[in-house]
Amino acid sequence: MTTQIRHVSTATPGVVAGLGAQLVLLTLLWAALRIGPSALAAGTTCAVVTCATLGYALHRSRARTFGQANWVTLFRATLVGGVTALVADGLMHGPATAAIVALSVVALILDGVDGHVARRTGTATAVGARFDMEVDAFLILVLSVFVAALLGPWVLIIGGMRYAFVAASWVAPWLKGALPPSFARKTVAAAQGVLLVVAASGLLPAAASVAAVGIALASLVWSFGRDVIWLWRNR
Repeated sequence: MTTQIRHVSTATPGVVAGLGAQLVLLTLLWAALRIGPSALAAGTTCAVVTCATLGYALHRSRARTFGQANWVTLFRATLVGGVTALVADGLMHGPATAAIVALSVVALILDGVDGHVARRTGTATAVGARFDMEVDAFLILVLSVFVAALLGPWVLIIGGMRYAFVAASWVAPWLKGALPPSFARKTVAAAQGVLLVVAASGLLPAAASVAAVGIALASLVWSFGRDVIWLWRNR
């Protein structure tokens, strides 16, 4: 009983702090950009779901501390919540492109920092790695929604592919197998966010943006296809 109480008291504050940070960021966005109720609802929902899921995962893993790397990932998740709010607001009232790009760029720059911190401090965990991956996947999904409004609904395939893969694994459990480390997979995953942000920025001509996002989609299809084939052969 004593161990369980200590577990809750050390891991929970991080989750609560994440929810508080998200509310602070949403308040700042409202003050600066006057985002509407739909944006506030989207950002708040994102924060609640993230913190509830993370809290449950930490509880199940009996994490004794929140971990320095998880703080970095939680900060990134807060930025992604802000991007979610801005994209939701943009669909209703016109996009705040500069703010969306700025928050996304910071979140992308920090991608990998949490992993480096975890390795350097010897605090790498399965929960932390999964948290990092899900934050990345959700940022790509949100950015694909924003870019789809500019280039067409086909862009949504990029954001939805990870979730389609997870859904397929419920039907085909062999898709849940562990994949070997791959630098190519990491490179393709990182490229998705970068190319989507470039397209979202509006700095490129429309044709160039379509080409950039098309390259992102083609590389993602190749990466997922290669992994599916490997999992099938090693099922």
